[in-house]
Amino acid sequence: MLISVARRVLCRSLVALGVTALAGCSMFSSPDPRFDPAPLTEYPAGISAHVVWSASIGSGGGSGFGPQVVGDNVYAATPSGSVAKVDLATGAIRWQANAGKSLSAGVGSDGNVTAVATPDGTVIAFDDKGTEKWRAAASSQVDIPPAVGEGVVVVRSSDYRIQAFDENSGNPLWNVQRPGPALALRTNMRMVIIEGLVISGLPNGRLMAISLHTGAVQWEGTVSVSQGATDLERVSDVVGSPQTQGSLLCAVSYQGKMACFDVSQGGRPLWDKPFSSATGMVTDSQQAYASNQRGVVYAFRLADGSQVWKQDALLNRSLSGPAVIPQALAVGDYQGYVHFLSRTDGHLLGRVQVGSDAIVSPLTSTNRGVLVQTGSGSLVLIGVN
Repeated sequence: MLISVARRVLCRSLVALGVTALAGCSMFSSPDPRFDPAPLTEYPAGISAHVVWSASIGSGGGSGFGPQVVGDNVYAATPSGSVAKVDLATGAIRWQANAGKSLSAGVGSDGNVTAVATPDGTVIAFDDKGTEKWRAAASSQVDIPPAVGEGVVVVRSSDYRIQAFDENSGNPLWNVQRPGPALALRTNMRMVIIEGLVISGLPNGRLMAISLHTGAVQWEGTVSVSQGATDLERVSDVVGSPQTQGSLLCAVSYQGKMACFDVSQGGRPLWDKPFSSATGMVTDSQQAYASNQRGVVYAFRLADGSQVWKQDALLNRSLSGPAVIPQALAVGDYQGYVHFLSRTDGHLLGRVQVGSDAIVSPLTSTNRGVLVQTGSGSLVLIGVN
């Protein structure tokens, strides 16, 4: 577990490896067998999953690094500074660039501009030939991928400031800052751009919708309220990527809640329920899916938040952020396996291993299968029949 000098960044807790403790910035294993990872079991396969292609794009991985699919292309980066555009169908690398320094987050792309960020807060943009366009300075370190769209590049820095830059020039456009807690998770988070708004989760259990072009805050909603006697107990960050389905906007927090809002009624809270996730949630047109801190996977009805099913066969396997594909729900684990679960009742359908490293980046749904960014710096496309 890592804490920044300003005590603002707390890494994702890996419950599958034991209980976490904040002491000397170290992770301590637990002798308690309740925290042992569930063994893999045999079961009748319900689907056939296979590796379609694998492409090495650099070295390293971690929170803040996940691929982005734009049309028929995949954009991705690694902590080593490598940035790449890859053909989704074949895995062929269309271009590869180097940022010239290590990266703390990346990528965001709209297919015209691809942006990444460095530990010192430098935002670097590349055009769609892999040539560097500009560099700009954020107010502090950026640990989550930039959001890029409609001519704007948006970053959220570790001082809880959201800043926008002109996509073509890198000139600053606006910034919005909210006070934040002493500690915040360092895990997989993303902002999303939709209908002229950038939507971001915040480290205090809140969601914010900001006008992409003016920086005016259009709406703020509370997913969860911090509770507890210590800074660690009060961590209640919105994690993963905000989810939209029609008029619904949903999110989940760590040590907090899962909640959905009706944006057609000014962001009115529709439902919420106690839940704690370190990796985020996904939705389809009917259900919301997330795993809790111990790797129990749940499905809830989007209409009212009622539980549809839960699956504990992957207990303590340190699951990644999930992905929804037509055939199944997919999650990665600490041994490099991708597991597929039925969206109807949660039973296990199949699994495939993409390497021995833990899958930390959230899985990405594509029209060709599930895209995985591994801890060793590879992109892997898994096809499902």
